[in-house]
Amino acid sequence: MLLQPEAFSELTMGNTALVRAMLEAGVGVVTSYPGSPTPEIAEAIRAIPAERRPFYFEFSTNEKVATEVAFGAAVNGHLAVVFFKSVGLNVAADSFVQLPLMKIGGGLVVVLGDDPGANSSQNEQDNRHYARLAYCPLFEPASAAEAYTMFKQAAVLARELESVVILRLTTHVCHYKEQIDFAAWPVLELDRRPRFDPEASNYIPIAASVFPLKQRALERLQTLERRLGQLGFDRLLDHGNRDRGIIVAGLPFASVMDVLETLPGGTARPDILKLGAIFPFDRAAVAAFLRSHREVKVIEELDPILEGDIKALAWDEGISCRLVGRQSLGEAMGECTPDKAAAVLHAAWPELFPAPSLAAVLSEGRALPPRPAQLCPGCGHRSAFFAIKQALRADDISVADIGCHTLGYLPPYRMGQVLLSMGHSTSTAAGLALFNDSRRVICFMGDSTFFHAGLPGIANAVYNRHRLLLVVLENGTTAMTGHQDHPGTGRNFNGDTERLTVKAALAGLGVANLREIDAYKQAELTVMVRMALDEPGFKVIIARHPCMLKFTREARRKPGWALRHVMIDQAACNQAHICVESFACPSFQRAADGQVTVSPDLCIGDGSCRQTCPASAIVAEAGK
Repeated sequence: MLLQPEAFSELTMGNTALVRAMLEAGVGVVTSYPGSPTPEIAEAIRAIPAERRPFYFEFSTNEKVATEVAFGAAVNGHLAVVFFKSVGLNVAADSFVQLPLMKIGGGLVVVLGDDPGANSSQNEQDNRHYARLAYCPLFEPASAAEAYTMFKQAAVLARELESVVILRLTTHVCHYKEQIDFAAWPVLELDRRPRFDPEASNYIPIAASVFPLKQRALERLQTLERRLGQLGFDRLLDHGNRDRGIIVAGLPFASVMDVLETLPGGTARPDILKLGAIFPFDRAAVAAFLRSHREVKVIEELDPILEGDIKALAWDEGISCRLVGRQSLGEAMGECTPDKAAAVLHAAWPELFPAPSLAAVLSEGRALPPRPAQLCPGCGHRSAFFAIKQALRADDISVADIGCHTLGYLPPYRMGQVLLSMGHSTSTAAGLALFNDSRRVICFMGDSTFFHAGLPGIANAVYNRHRLLLVVLENGTTAMTGHQDHPGTGRNFNGDTERLTVKAALAGLGVANLREIDAYKQAELTVMVRMALDEPGFKVIIARHPCMLKFTREARRKPGWALRHVMIDQAACNQAHICVESFACPSFQRAADGQVTVSPDLCIGDGSCRQTCPASAIVAEAGK
């Protein structure tokens, strides 16, 4: 449907709607590094046959590289897009903060997937700060339909201003589904002529040219602010209530609207000014709203950015409206769901908004039991952690990294005692190893992270002769975000390519103490780790096993494939419960009387568990 040239209507999530918007806007180049909540954008692109895809797309090795590729395409005259998750902007920041200083002829749109509530991130940073830091325009849709229309307008502005524009989505807007009316798409041949002109602008931001470039960035913001009223990003919902008003943006707008629907008939609903342009915002429209209301509540997720800017505006303009800002630390944390919006409004105006009932929040008062994240059945990381734990002393230090293996921090493995960001583990472990003659240091990294951000820390460890052990857990994919390829897989988004092996990269960096093993060979891995930890200098073990979730999904598509299971020989089982308490595959289930069984719905029959049982009671299912 995405390629349909005629106008049509469809129930679509925000991420998918963005791809249709890219087609209609005439985007020429799209780049990304996978990270939730944005991977479905790439999946929607993948659904378009390569021969009919009118733009170039790639997964780059990290967000900084993706940003630079998109920038290069944009200064060459092609409308470009780069998208990634919230913390991906940290990786891209060194180059990103330069973009608003540049003249970008083709225009560049940065699509951010911010994550209030830290649904799939190590923090819930508010990337609106980056817009202010870099003097970059930022727009924020409140729904899937707005993501579609706002992207197209952002693309037009990026071209007209010859600049970069941020489209900031949050997790629920990315995954928000609604019926969207898509416009017709005249399929035109894109102008692919290279148009980079180094004489048209200064592309070298050295000290002598910083001030003219910064002035241009600031002037662009002024130009944009004067045009905001014409763009239709903002909405005024006039309920005729001049006592109370609400200024809100993004997903909180939808939550506030849900709360208003619960008010009884005849209640004086507050007027609402919903902002879509966040930086800069329409100061004239906000000032007029403040002047026409006695009291205004500002509702936003995470940091009080709009609140501070609006209070400053009110002060500068001498507006006497009472502004109700953040009233508790709770407002600064988590997503602004309807329940939270109800609590926030009750705290501001208790006589108008009743306190949310706990029963409504917890579904008849019954809280759901916790459901911690866990490694999949058959995961090689589980086998590796089980084996490595046997080699560690109680005072050894272990450093985690970003990926599926981060879950090794949870019981029973307790592997990884510190975590910062992708690729940090080797460098942090190096610091922990300094002046440390008694406690050994081990760190972990996945193969995708290895290529993303791991290489500099490894080069540093070799160069400075740090004493630590790095275990590269290689599963042949970018597993946590949806099995995207990386340079070590031999494939990219568009087909087969040269494979860059982890082993070759390590050897090229000068790693002399290097071992390899299948992560399922637990006894051998235990011995290998024990030996490596006591050796001097920097050591690396590559513990590899395919991601079994990906492996089994692909195997199911092959003819003749049959699902296998293991089972418990109850006569042999001595109920030592190593399988449940130490190996902890979710396939094992323990009854109240201590009897262990295997869930056929979870077990994939990989057999990695069999070597963990001291009684050899885990056996292949009969006939399998």
